[in-house]
Formats: sequence, structure tokens, C-alpha cells
Amino acid sequence: MSLVTNLTELLTPVVERAGFVLEEVIVTPAGKRRIVSVVIDREDSNPSLDEVTVVSKTVSTILDSYSQMGDLPFTLEVTTPGVDRPLTLGRHWRKNIGRLVKITPFEGEKFIGRIKSASTESAIIESLESESTVNYSDVKRAQIEIEFNRREGSAR
Repeated sequence: MSLVTNLTELLTPVVERAGFVLEEVIVTPAGKRRIVSVVIDREDSNPSLDEVTVVSKTVSTILDSYSQMGDLPFTLEVTTPGVDRPLTLGRHWRKNIGRLVKITPFEGEKFIGRIKSASTESAIIESLESESTVNYSDVKRAQIEIEFNRREGSAR
């Protein structure tokens, strides 16, 4: 088993007990050290900086005593997914209800709309022209669009 797989198995229950979801573990060589990035999220909201700090301390304690880390020093980064993270799971869509999303389907043209609702398999997307159901299996890539001056109640 790879170190990433071992760390994922080790950290998943710890992160879940703290009320979060372990999105990803990334181990990157950096000279004579490694960078261990632990990406956490919540089902329905974004974790606060204080919450990330608490999880970071817990993960750090575990990794400091984890023998599979070996003697090579490491830097731990506990973070949340960035706004540029693609929406790949139903919970990613549900968490972003009300936000603008750019969708690239496997077939057809890219389009932008607002996530009106989301289930485990599809989302209802509202645009200026219409409202449509988008099945996640038909989406090549979906990403949240940053809005700086959104007017309440507007579809775009």
C-alpha cells in the first residue's frame, strides 16, 4: 500500500469524528522533506479557520507518532478545498446551492447557471433563459464561478 492510501485510512475516521469529510491526502516530495497536505471539508458548510486549526493539531499528533512516516521530516498542511475545486460529488453541488456554476457537459456547449437544488445524482440549474436538470454523469467539469456584485434574487 502507498503512503497516501495508508494515511487516508488512518486519518479518515479521525477527521470524521471531528465532524468533517476527508477530501484528499497528498504527499509531495520537497527536497529532503515531504509536504503532507490534508484537505478537509464539511457536508453542508465551509470549515472555519479555527476548526481547521483544531483538526490540524489532531492530525499532527497522529502523524508525529505514525511509524510509516519514517525518518524523513515533513511539513503538514491542513486545508480546505479551494473555490476552484471541480464539483464531482452530490455533496459538492448541495453545499453550493444558490451559487453560480460553469458547466462543461460531455456533449454540447458550456453554460453558466445558478444551482437551485441538488440531489445525489442531479442538480436543477437556473439560468436567465430556463431551468434544467443536469445529471452529474453528463458533466465533464463543473466549477463555481466567483461573483463579486451579485444582486439578491437574480439568476445570474
